[in-house]
Amino acid sequence: MDVNTRLLRYFAAVAEEGSLTGAAERLFVSQPALTKQIRRLEEDLGVRLFVRSRSGMALTEAGREFASRVPSLLDSWDEAVQATGRAARVLRLGFLDAGGVGAVREVIAAFRQARPEWRVELRQFDWSDPSAGLARGEADAAVVRMPFPGQERLTVRELYVEERGVLLPARHPLANSETVEFWELWDEPFVAAGAETGAWREHWLAAEERDGHPVQVGAVASLPDEWLAAVADGCVALAPASAARFYSHPDVVFRPVRGVSPSRVGLARPQGRTQKAALDELLEAIARRLSRS
Repeated sequence: MDVNTRLLRYFAAVAEEGSLTGAAERLFVSQPALTKQIRRLEEDLGVRLFVRSRSGMALTEAGREFASRVPSLLDSWDEAVQATGRAARVLRLGFLDAGGVGAVREVIAAFRQARPEWRVELRQFDWSDPSAGLARGEADAAVVRMPFPGQERLTVRELYVEERGVLLPARHPLANSETVEFWELWDEPFVAAGAETGAWREHWLAAEERDGHPVQVGAVASLPDEWLAAVADGCVALAPASAARFYSHPDVVFRPVRGVSPSRVGLARPQGRTQKAALDELLEAIARRLSRS
């Protein structure tokens, strides 16, 4: 049996909040996804930890015993991770797409020259985690595209906005259009992120800009290669303008779109947590550089 720390954090959140809804909001995940993980934990342990009631989620006797031990386990793990990070002097910066980070690599190179005692790890996350590692504690800061679930629980500094366009199959009737009107795409099958990504998924389907017209989801993707392949196979997808520069496929074209809001790019970090001065220095340099890109 291998119960990972993520499952322990999920359990602790549900136990403390007393409800799946409150815990899901706190963890930046959807309620169905959280329910699935709690069931997985119960299967791993071979015991029932919660009983669902009208008032929420009540701990069983076994659940109360487990809950009394989990905080110390997580504290020990967090202490070990922090001590390791201090010893290694590592700054972890998450991101989702190459277009979003832009000139960040140049800033990191300059930072490494100025602060050679620190190592900066630039980590790309897939679209199942729009917080780019912050929600799971796998990044110290992240370049993010807004909105996304749990954004209000982070400190986010907006850096710039970028127009959105559409990726179309090269054979699509609109592929030769100079500009596409969004209403022309309403009946098209769209590539979507997973349902657990909430506001992120809705933004990239432009759900609020369809005048009530229902969304058709033709494929679900969490990686750029999956996304491009789905478009080449007949779906369409909204994408930031930079996608045309950083991602390509012989059977996919990018066209500007009228009628959708732009993508907002920001720099995010956890709230209320002691941070390293070196991280503050790095993030300020990144913010200055991206703001004038």
